[in-house]
Amino acid sequence: MERCVYCKTFFKRPIQASFLQCPTCRAILPQSNNYNTNVTSPNHYNGGVNNGYSYYIHPHVANNYHPPVYSPYGRRRAVVIGVSYNNNEKNRVYGSVNDARSMSSFLIRSGFPIESIFVLTEEEKHPSQLPTKYNIQMAIRWLLYGSKSGDSLIFFFSGHGSRVSDTNGDEEDGYDESLCPFDYATQGKLLDDELNETLVRPLPYGAKLHAIIDACYSGTCLDLPFVSTTNKKGFLGWEDQTISATYKGTFGGKARCFSACADHESTLDTTALTGNYVTGAMTYSFIQALQQTKGLLTYGHLLQTIRLKLVEVQQRQNSSNTITTVPQLSSNQMFDVHSEYFTM
Repeated sequence: MERCVYCKTFFKRPIQASFLQCPTCRAILPQSNNYNTNVTSPNHYNGGVNNGYSYYIHPHVANNYHPPVYSPYGRRRAVVIGVSYNNNEKNRVYGSVNDARSMSSFLIRSGFPIESIFVLTEEEKHPSQLPTKYNIQMAIRWLLYGSKSGDSLIFFFSGHGSRVSDTNGDEEDGYDESLCPFDYATQGKLLDDELNETLVRPLPYGAKLHAIIDACYSGTCLDLPFVSTTNKKGFLGWEDQTISATYKGTFGGKARCFSACADHESTLDTTALTGNYVTGAMTYSFIQALQQTKGLLTYGHLLQTIRLKLVEVQQRQNSSNTITTVPQLSSNQMFDVHSEYFTM
C-alpha cells in the first residue's frame, strides 16, 4: 500500500508502473521518501479533463504533469465489494463477504492479475479497503483511471440495495435505485445517478465495463438506458427507459450490467446451492453459469442460465415453481444478445 503525501489517501501500488500517481487527487508522487509534505490543501488543486472526467493536479507537480496514455494498474481491472453490515445486526447480510471472495477467485482464474483487483469488505485489514461510501467512490475512480480502448473493467457489488424518492424527474416509477455502503446510515447511499455519472459516463471508446450487482431493487442501479429480461419464453427484447434529456450513456465505451432482480424485487442469500456456506444466489449462479458451460456463452444464454439457477434456488427453498426474482441485463446500447458473446 502507498499513501499520497498530498491528500493522504491509501491506494495499491501498481506493478511495473513508470510513474506513481494518486488515484484520488491525481498528483504525481515522488519516488523517494525525501519530499516536502508542507503543501497546499487538495481543495486548491488545478483541474483538467481526462477521458471525459475530471482529474486534479497538485500545484507542486503541475508543471511536470503528463496525462497517462494507459492505466498503470493493467488492462483488466476490477473492483469487488462485499458489505455485510456487521455494525447492524438487524440488517446484516451473511453471504456478501463470501460473494466477494468467490468473485475475486473467479476473476483471477479468468486472467485478471491479482494486483489489478481492488477488494473492499469489512474483513480487510487496511482502512482504505473498508466498504464505506467514500472508499467505494475512490475505488470507482481507481477503476476508471487512465482507461482506454481495449480495457476490460469489472464492478461487483454484493450487499443491500434500496429505493429512494427521485428528485430530478429521470425515473419513470418515481424512485432512484441505490447501493448501500457500510456507513450508509450516516454518509448516505450511492444513488444510480451518481453511479452512472462516475462509473458509466467516463468509459472511453473501445473500453468495456461489466457490472454484476447482487442486491435488492438493482435492476437499473447504473441508470443504463436499455433494459432486457428473460422469462419462460426466452428473450423479451429491449426496453428504452430514457424519459429525460439527461445523458445516461458512455464516452464511447460499452457498459453492461447484470442485476440480481428488477427494480421492484428483492434478492436473497442462500445455502441451497452450496450446502455449506451462505452465498448470494445471483453471484453463485453467475459464476457457475460461466464455469460449467464449455465454450463461450452469448449474453442471452448467460442470462437464461442464471435465471434457471435462481429457479433452482426457489424450488429447493420452498418447493414452489413461483419465480420471485428475474435477473436483469441493462446496457448503454441495444445489441443482439443471442449472437454477441460474453467476454471479460
